[in-house]
Amino acid sequence: MSLLGRALLRNRGPVTCGSLLIGLHQGCEALVPILIGVIVDRAVATGQLSMLILWVSTLAALFLVLTVAYRAGARQLMRAVADEAHRLRLEVAAKVLDPRTEVRTGDVLTISTTDADTTSYLLDYLPRLFGALVATAISAVGLCLISVPLGLVVLLGTPVVLVGLQRAAPRITRRVAARQEVAGRAASLATDLVTGLRPLRGIGAQDAAAHRYREVSRESLAATLRAAKTVGWFQAASDTVSTLLACGIAILAGWFALSGRISAGELVTVIGLAAFLGEPFATLSAAPGWFASSRASAERIEAVLDIRPAEPPPVGNPIPPVEGECVGVVVEPDAGPLVALFDDGSPDVLVAPHLPELFSGTIRENLLGAGDHLSDVLRASAADDVVAAHPDGLDHAIADRGAALSGGQRQRLALARALLAAPRLLVLHEPTTAVDAVTEHAIARGIRDLRHGPGSTLGTLLITTSPALLAVTDRVVVVRDGEVVATGTHASLAATDDTYRSAVLR
Repeated sequence: MSLLGRALLRNRGPVTCGSLLIGLHQGCEALVPILIGVIVDRAVATGQLSMLILWVSTLAALFLVLTVAYRAGARQLMRAVADEAHRLRLEVAAKVLDPRTEVRTGDVLTISTTDADTTSYLLDYLPRLFGALVATAISAVGLCLISVPLGLVVLLGTPVVLVGLQRAAPRITRRVAARQEVAGRAASLATDLVTGLRPLRGIGAQDAAAHRYREVSRESLAATLRAAKTVGWFQAASDTVSTLLACGIAILAGWFALSGRISAGELVTVIGLAAFLGEPFATLSAAPGWFASSRASAERIEAVLDIRPAEPPPVGNPIPPVEGECVGVVVEPDAGPLVALFDDGSPDVLVAPHLPELFSGTIRENLLGAGDHLSDVLRASAADDVVAAHPDGLDHAIADRGAALSGGQRQRLALARALLAAPRLLVLHEPTTAVDAVTEHAIARGIRDLRHGPGSTLGTLLITTSPALLAVTDRVVVVRDGEVVATGTHASLAATDDTYRSAVLR
């Protein structure tokens, strides 16, 4: 089932109820000019006060019904739209948070916001379309009762207009999808540039990076303008056709009134219906564009939800560390899928990814802990230098994603956070790639001393090719093409395995 179909299915109750209420509202709206015409012919023209009071009271009751129906229907539909957008964001988040799934950050931003909202708007579009059809049908019946030619103009003209406008829907879908794609690429590039600004400045590449972002930004602007132009032309065409149709009805009614074929009250009704029909005609003509936008956004969300996570190597997790043991794991060619094997959600297992995430707040808030143990953790992870570098210490505020920190500082704070949790099994994936050699040796010894002192029952997996980290392990397991091919100490493997030696010695 498509994403749009699934959204309708799981919101079928609110959508059905909302559609009926919106249909009732639009039907009452269509009855207003009909009732006004009746008042003119049966009360105003005859001068009967009792009939005037009766029909005006009926008109007031009609307004009460249409107001209550609209408020109740809109409440149902807006809640369904908000709930569905929230569900879609949760589904996208669950997919991208899977460590085995790789999605560009900018795409996640636009898909989980703009696309989720635009897709969920379908739950509002359908009831509005249903209400427009109800209003058009009641208006057509009312016009037929006054004059068959007037009713036929509505009954025959509306389908022709809708079919003609529907031909523009595929182009709108393509251009909206292209706009969202390029916007996601620009947002992703901007995120990468902000995150890596310090390294870019270090190598003098900030001008080239800025030039690249300007190019992508111009592409995004051009795609947005193309989509806006298409939607604008479509809206202009639909409004023009709707207005011309309503004007044609009014002109035809004026001719009938002058020729005596309809009464004064019927003329008022026809003019009122012609003015009122502008709204449902506009809805009917704009509906193809709405659905095209929802379809384009739904396809982008489906593309993310259909991503199949990378399959882990078929090793069945054969390397669980025993109590109190520190195990090094060297994976060739890629450790990413292997890391996912250990991320089983157990509270006794913590997997610290290679690319750490920090959030806006203080250093203390990012570490999520305090107390006497904190100083030992900061020393073991060499994060005490990061804290000491700022006058506020642990209360120093850092930006979202740690943008103002260097890569090494972010890695050390993330490592401190993982060590502070003190899980039974800690899996660290290349935790020292952004630090210098001296700091790396200090961290290796710090991890060993903190987690594997006398009597410790904690286990640590170091998935790395760092010789400094591997040197402090109890044993090293070599996984090559998904199979364990060697086990031993770092020193013994470096002396006997040429492939291992070329992979880790640097």
